[in-house]
Amino acid sequence: MMVKLRNLVLFFMLLTVVAPILLYTDPAASFKTPFSAKRDFLEDVTALTFNSDENRLNLLPRESPAVLRGGGGEEVVVYSVDKNSRRQEARDQLSARVLSATDDDDDNSIKQVADSASEIHSRERTPVQLSQQTSEKVDDHHDEPNAFGAKKEKGNNVLLPDAQVRHLKDQLIRAKVYLSLPSAKANPHFVRELRLRVKEVQRALADASKDSDLPKTAIDKLKAMEQTLAKGKQIQDDCSTVVKKLRAMLHSAEEQLRVHKKQTMFLTQLTAKTIPKGLHCLPLRLTTDYYALNSSQQQFPNQDKLEDTQLYHYALFSDNVLATSVVVNSTITNAKHPSKHVFHIVTDRLNYAAMRMWFLDNPPGKATIQVQNVEEFTWLNSSYSPVLKQLSSRSMIDYYFRAHHTNSDTNIKFRNPKYLSILNHLRFYLPEIFPKLSKVLFLDDDIVVQKDLSGLWLVDLKGNVNGAVETCGESFHRFDRYLNFSNPLISKNFDPRACGWAYGMNVFDLDEWKRQNITEVYHRWQDLNQDRELWKLGTLPPGLITFWRRTYPLDRKWHTLGLGYNPSVNQRDIERAAVIHYNGNLKPWLEIGIPRYRGFWSKHVDYEHVYLRECNINP
Repeated sequence: MMVKLRNLVLFFMLLTVVAPILLYTDPAASFKTPFSAKRDFLEDVTALTFNSDENRLNLLPRESPAVLRGGGGEEVVVYSVDKNSRRQEARDQLSARVLSATDDDDDNSIKQVADSASEIHSRERTPVQLSQQTSEKVDDHHDEPNAFGAKKEKGNNVLLPDAQVRHLKDQLIRAKVYLSLPSAKANPHFVRELRLRVKEVQRALADASKDSDLPKTAIDKLKAMEQTLAKGKQIQDDCSTVVKKLRAMLHSAEEQLRVHKKQTMFLTQLTAKTIPKGLHCLPLRLTTDYYALNSSQQQFPNQDKLEDTQLYHYALFSDNVLATSVVVNSTITNAKHPSKHVFHIVTDRLNYAAMRMWFLDNPPGKATIQVQNVEEFTWLNSSYSPVLKQLSSRSMIDYYFRAHHTNSDTNIKFRNPKYLSILNHLRFYLPEIFPKLSKVLFLDDDIVVQKDLSGLWLVDLKGNVNGAVETCGESFHRFDRYLNFSNPLISKNFDPRACGWAYGMNVFDLDEWKRQNITEVYHRWQDLNQDRELWKLGTLPPGLITFWRRTYPLDRKWHTLGLGYNPSVNQRDIERAAVIHYNGNLKPWLEIGIPRYRGFWSKHVDYEHVYLRECNINP
């Protein structure tokens, strides 16, 4: 009896344990999907990604994985894909990249757009589908856009700078694309609505360049535009048509960019040639006061030092009073022994009195000043100087004043009036101008001195005539940039890859100059170039020829160039340079000067000076 009772109890216990298992387990399903198959399936799903190249444009944002729990406790990684929203977002980013690519002058940007569109199209057709039930359970961890549609950086809550303005501009691009498509034009109601949204967004943007400039209503305009653009997406779903339109827009933008670049170059050249009112007023005021002085008041002190070879002599050839004063002031400010420095300034007849009056009224401390008039150099005439003869020739006059002439050079930079001034060519006549001196430091009027320069007179030029800083760090500073190597006279005598050097701060050994008869070398090449077949106008090309294999390379710390055209000169190079050079059209005394560099120059100008105030010359 006890045995039967025990067996009955065991039977009911077994029934209570086994029955639930049999009721809630599908043996057929387990048979169909063994554990190994399940594991392979999970691995396949986990590794599932879109077939894309991460180094491409990244037009589609990367989906974040969400984790689901399987019946057996396994973690299943799935991806949530909203096809329509991803497609629209990809097109939006593509439109933005079209605008950013318009600075390129080749066809690579068009190819990039076409490749990107193809990638979008292929992604849209990727046969990856998840069941509706599964996708509804997925917790989407994507980075959500803010109210303006601006994406947050992954992993933090920091928004990209001025993302609102960029998003509004992107909307305008998308709207223009839709307005130009035939399928959209066939829907007049949509066109009217979209044009209204465009006007609203344009008014909201106005001249805003950053998010803080936008009005408070901008977010409402953006949301309304997004809704309208969503309608356009439904009307036009053909990617190839959009790509064609974007290509056309890109081509048009490139053409406009070329035109604007050409206009900018012309206006920059024109501005560089034009004398500002203040700089025109200054010499007039100085000249008037100079001739009001008596003869004894018009003389400079310490004239006995002008030929002392034990002193440091500088040569400046300029018609710009203010620029010359900065060169002198900056040099004296940084000089260890100002009394040993002598400045020889040569100017033209129009600015001679003004230049003298400025330095009489603003003497440079203990330094010595000499101001000469180039018109008084009687030896410098057309019978002696080939370049002077060329400057007064009919062909040169036609070149400058008959721009429509068929033989005129189309590059406006070669018709700068400075090339007509003999002051620009005096650097080739230093021994004739200073016959008693042995060594001279030549300075341009667009430089600023930051350190003591007396050490340059101690540099051993090793038998060379010219000491200069080489500029061959970049390809356009080599000989083939300045000389015509298609001419046999040039190709037989010079190396096209030879390193160029800079005018602006040059040490010249005048004794060696005379010994090697450099002036005669210069004259011979000028005679050969009377038709400008060997080089265009300027002084650097004939300088490269004249001092070929006669130039000693100075340490680069003595001279840093580019402040008149390059907005990204290395700050460290500027700080350690003894001389910084504003070579180029963007001079610091012009409004077009690069603001970042203007302070190095303006700190040597006393804007409270009575002459500068009267002529409205301001920093």
